[in-house]
Amino acid sequence: MNRIWSYLRLLWKTEDLRRKIIFTLFIVLVVRFMAHIPVPLVNQQRLQQIFRHNQFLGLINIFSGGTLANFSIIALGLNPYINASIILQLLTMVIPKLEELTKEGEYGMEIINRYTRFLTLPLTLIQAVGFYFLLAKQQLIVSQLPWLDMISMLLVLSAGSLSMVWLGELITEKGVGDGISFLIFVGIVASLPTSISQMLANWDLIDFTTIVTFPLLALVVIAAIIYINEAYRKVRLKYARQETSHKMSLTQESYLPVKLNNAGVIPIIFAISVVLLPSLLYQIINYFRLPSFWQERLTDFLLAFQPGTTTYYLTYFFLVVIFTFFYTMVTFDPHKVAEELKKSGGFIPGIRPGEETVDYISYILYRVTFVGAIFLGIVAILPAISQNLTGVQNLAIGGTGILIVVSVILEIVKKLEAELIMQHYDNYL
Repeated sequence: MNRIWSYLRLLWKTEDLRRKIIFTLFIVLVVRFMAHIPVPLVNQQRLQQIFRHNQFLGLINIFSGGTLANFSIIALGLNPYINASIILQLLTMVIPKLEELTKEGEYGMEIINRYTRFLTLPLTLIQAVGFYFLLAKQQLIVSQLPWLDMISMLLVLSAGSLSMVWLGELITEKGVGDGISFLIFVGIVASLPTSISQMLANWDLIDFTTIVTFPLLALVVIAAIIYINEAYRKVRLKYARQETSHKMSLTQESYLPVKLNNAGVIPIIFAISVVLLPSLLYQIINYFRLPSFWQERLTDFLLAFQPGTTTYYLTYFFLVVIFTFFYTMVTFDPHKVAEELKKSGGFIPGIRPGEETVDYISYILYRVTFVGAIFLGIVAILPAISQNLTGVQNLAIGGTGILIVVSVILEIVKKLEAELIMQHYDNYL
């Protein structure tokens, strides 16, 4: 405990870090203030009752930080921006121009981020319309809204979501950690009091075995997440250095770390955004009465992907695995690594530079990523497994929420430590 307090005091004494921490906390206060400003003309009491009994809405509410339960002005959260990021990442594999931008370093990523923000606007409007139809279907609108009021509601929801994106980018630029992931983390933590209150409300239904088993399983899940996030495979490297003055060559050894989880929490965030789309489409289709032939078939198809069904969890699992491989291949390019090794005079013992090095790194990367992808997929569907083991529907061990919380905390700690080391190095110079 003393070590933790000394570490916190050291962070606070560092002027640059203190300024970043204060700025980040200020943004968090702004976001939580916005989360309690409800959109007018919505029946709040009935809305909260529906959220308690609808698993789909409850899942979305967790990622919005409870902003959907009271339908605040930031009820859409960061979902449109995440969906736009998914679309841009997929388009980089199809459009050569975007693929070239990914290879141009920070300049290319800045242009892609700009395209992502442009795409976020229409997606925000589309999701705002979808939630309006959801409210109308559930008879949550106070009265039949005129066109002007409906447009005003859609613009308010869209502006709130875009404001969240802007605040997240401010945290990335001037605060601590990645802003988008941090705001999702804040939303999940903010929803914990509601989850705990629901658990205590059903305390009589929980037996002694569940009370003992649940904390143990939770600790095992947290330990496993930390272990997988920190685990990596060492690829041995050698560097040939020639000393011209003595005309002799020296060999230096190092290693290339290949992490089990290179993608972090991004695959789960991407997957949850995709797997919830059928539920949203189901609400929209039920609002618009299609011809009976198409209505029945589309309804049956979309119902198979509703939260709680076997198809939903299998789809969720495979999407997490696919996005893990996809994101890892985008961020960790074996060709680029092999080229950098060749330029710096490095090589893998027993492997020739060039294509053989690329194939060897790719072979290791696929095997390591497979283990990490399967783990992320299991963590994603862990709430369903825990509910079947404990028999309590209000409890959900691990899953997406705890993975994001643990991963973001680890990321922030690493960045703070790096900042402290850099500050100490500057002071030494």
